[in-house]
Amino acid sequence: MESPTLPGTLGTVLQVLTESLDPPSLDTAASAALLQQVGAGLAPPTLRLFVPRRSVAFGRQDAVRPGYRQAVAEVRDAGFSPVVRLAGGKAAVFHEGTLAFAWTMPDDRPRLAITTRFEAIAAIVADAFDRLGIDARIGEVPGEYCPGAYSVNARGARKLMGVGQRLVRGAAHLGGVVVVTRADLVNLPLIPAYRALGYEWDPGVTGAVDEESPVALADVRTALLEAFARAGHDLVDGRMDDETLSRAAALAGHHEIP
Repeated sequence: MESPTLPGTLGTVLQVLTESLDPPSLDTAASAALLQQVGAGLAPPTLRLFVPRRSVAFGRQDAVRPGYRQAVAEVRDAGFSPVVRLAGGKAAVFHEGTLAFAWTMPDDRPRLAITTRFEAIAAIVADAFDRLGIDARIGEVPGEYCPGAYSVNARGARKLMGVGQRLVRGAAHLGGVVVVTRADLVNLPLIPAYRALGYEWDPGVTGAVDEESPVALADVRTALLEAFARAGHDLVDGRMDDETLSRAAALAGHHEIP
């Protein structure tokens, strides 16, 4: 599956970061910090691809629901940290059997390429899944959690990846999660949280990559990086610098839920 071309992203270095930070609010803030830096021309295009801590990321539409505070309490009771999402969408789950991604790229007019960016990340993920022997398809599975037109699923039946987008002046961020193993850990906090929020959904369509192909986290990470390379991105390993970590610490409070 060919990935759409994003203006200004090909033929340039895409820095790959694999660190995860604790607590999860600081981890989310690190992606926010990178978005600021890339938008200001202080950092190169960056892909974070990492194993996150247990957390549930709530979006703006969750926060205005009458059951929001109850949903936050349910998440905590299930052993997950509630955080404020950077990208849009409904509550989504991260745990040690998932791969979180945050792809940040410069764009002087980020609103013009919203659809193209969604198409690009969905095509890259579907390509990776195809190489792992999965019948990968792009689109919403009826009843899926945090539904989206650019989710990637298996066989049109089980959601495996979800993605959201955040725009700032000079840059765009695509953030989401690939469920590699333990789909049950996605449903564990979401069943009571979505009940509190009043969302209709079907936990039976929550899937995991290893239910479709006998692979481990490392295999999926490699497949995703190879798919980015096939899409024309020049990948180089990097590490978060002190400036990014300092910015993240300053922003962490914006992603904490009391």
